Amino acid sequence: MIRPPRILAIAGSDSSGGAGIQADIKTITMMGGYAMTAITSVTAQNTRGVTAVESLSPEFVAAQIDACLSDIGVDAIKIGMLGNADIAEVVADRIEDLSCPIVFDPVMVATSGSVLADEATIEVFEWLMELATLTTPNVPELAALGGDAAMARRGVAYLAKGGDADGPMVIDRLERPGLAPVEWNEARIVTKQTHGTGCTLSSAIATRLAMGDPLEHAVAAARAFVREALMAAPGFGLGNGPLGHQAVGRRD
Repeated sequence: MIRPPRILAIAGSDSSGGAGIQADIKTITMMGGYAMTAITSVTAQNTRGVTAVESLSPEFVAAQIDACLSDIGVDAIKIGMLGNADIAEVVADRIEDLSCPIVFDPVMVATSGSVLADEATIEVFEWLMELATLTTPNVPELAALGGDAAMARRGVAYLAKGGDADGPMVIDRLERPGLAPVEWNEARIVTKQTHGTGCTLSSAIATRLAMGDPLEHAVAAARAFVREALMAAPGFGLGNGPLGHQAVGRRD
């Protein structure tokens, strides 16, 4: 029996199941990985927004990471919502010496518009970007991180996601130090069922990297997964609904 790759998702919990740890678990599982979690925060949220957030202690977040790494081990890590600067720092400290691929989704604002990272937390993102194999900012996140010029100065690999930009086409651009950019340009899927797209994409990339895919191929496969999940969205909720993770790949 071939063992699945082990993916540790470090992120917040979404009570409505569309984003965060819940989206991570669904994505990793549907793509053939084994999902483990270190939950940073617990949220009360749905498709219309976040109504409450309770962050766990940095020590407990670290304990979750240690429990997974010391026993099961890990083939890739995905980092999403961190909650506060102290948690961000302890996560960076725990993963600093790991050799596996790390995908960092610098979550700052939810699809609904709720703010999920303060300025102090964003400052720690510098450390996490240095450690990450890939950082995956959307349009406003890239701007908050200083734009393409600042990312180039940092010398980090990043995927500039274009889903938040205007226009009929979505352009995602992979930038890697010393290499030519790679762009994917596809027609926009017009839908409001977009809750958890960033979480899903980053988890999918991490899973494919754990399987041994080169970075460009991992991004391409993850993008295809997200687009299929968008088209299979069940239409739940009154706001930005969740993706159809469970329907990806089905042919019945």
